Amino acid sequence: MYKKVFDLPMVAGTELPFELPEWIACAPFEEYLGMRIEQAAAGQAVLSMPFKVKLAQGKGFMHGGAVTALADTSVAIAIKSVLPEGTNFVTVDLGLRFHAPVTGGTVKAVARIVERDDRNIKGEAEVFDESGVKVATFTSVFRIKRR
Repeated sequence: MYKKVFDLPMVAGTELPFELPEWIACAPFEEYLGMRIEQAAAGQAVLSMPFKVKLAQGKGFMHGGAVTALADTSVAIAIKSVLPEGTNFVTVDLGLRFHAPVTGGTVKAVARIVERDDRNIKGEAEVFDESGVKVATFTSVFRIKRR
């Protein structure tokens, strides 16, 4: 969907060169990585991402940055499932603990909101390989922009 704009420069203060098709949808970066939103409702989300060569590190495992991106996005989508459309929020803190390498197949992140106040939302995600082995545990805090 965004392939035509992947290589365009992002210029501060100008209109975005893309538009999300709906509130709960993958952005260009997520599409580039191959993420898919499987479920998103009631503060929970499940996303998947196939392990392609472009996501490999030097020894052939999925790069930690790709795993982190999937986990972070899964929590963001869980949050979008409970916020009004158009709410502006960003990740302000994150942590990831690896348990096993991803060597192939499709990975899945299962995310949920664990705590929320007026501006901060804490979330967590577990990332699993195609065999159901937990490969990572992720925690994060997102902050909603003041109105």
